Amino acid sequence: MKIPKEVRRYCPYCRKHTTHEVFESKRRKASELKWGQRQFRRVTAGYRGYPRPLPSGSKPTKKVDLRFRCKECGKAHSKRKTFRAGRIEFV
Repeated sequence: MKIPKEVRRYCPYCRKHTTHEVFESKRRKASELKWGQRQFRRVTAGYRGYPRPLPSGSKPTKKVDLRFRCKECGKAHSKRKTFRAGRIEFV
């Protein structure tokens, strides 16, 4: 899928329309301190099995998380819905 490198959109920090650089954000490692992860560790500890059905095969495409960095203030934000794409190309 082809996406423009720069778009003109609303910046919530400048509170006006400015030029934004479009980039794909990298997923960071999930925090071990979140409640769901703590509960998962507690349930799987010891001699018990997996607490829920094992996830079946992976999906053919991953969801793309686009971020927009304002050229004026330099702040990044994302107000666009994520979507699935096999390949992203910035034109």
